[in-house]
Amino acid sequence: MGLTIGQMSKATGVKPVTIRFYEKNGLMGSPSRTGGNYRSYGSAELARLSFICRARKLGFNLDQVRQLLELADARGPDCSSVDGIAARHLEEVDRKLADLTALRRELAAVISSCSGGSVTDCRIIEALAPASQSPL
Repeated sequence: MGLTIGQMSKATGVKPVTIRFYEKNGLMGSPSRTGGNYRSYGSAELARLSFICRARKLGFNLDQVRQLLELADARGPDCSSVDGIAARHLEEVDRKLADLTALRRELAAVISSCSGGSVTDCRIIEALAPASQSPL
C-alpha cells in the first residue's frame, strides 16, 4: 500500500505528531522505510491506527487502548477481558456524567440566583469567592 505519514493522517484525522507518539509509546510498530528513509505504512498499520483513533474517541485512555490492542493481537483470550476493560470504562463515564450533572445543577442554581444589578452585588461572584473571604 505504501502510505506516507501525511496520507495516514488524512485518512484517520490523526496528526502526524500523534502517529509518531503512538509509535514511540508502542501502540503502533515502527513502520517500514522507503529508500529516502520516509515512513511507509500498509493497510495493517492503517487499520491499527483507525482502531486506536476510534478507541480514543470513545474515551479509552492510552493504557486501556494498549490492553485492548494486546488482546486483539493475541486473538486467543476469552473476550471477557475486553468486556472487563469496557465495563470499567463505562463505570468511569457514568461517574463523570454524574459529576457533570451535579455541576450543571449547581451552576444553574447560581445563575438563577443572580438578579442583575452591579457586579459588586453579583450572586455568581459571591458564590465563586472562598467562604472565608469576601468577594474579590
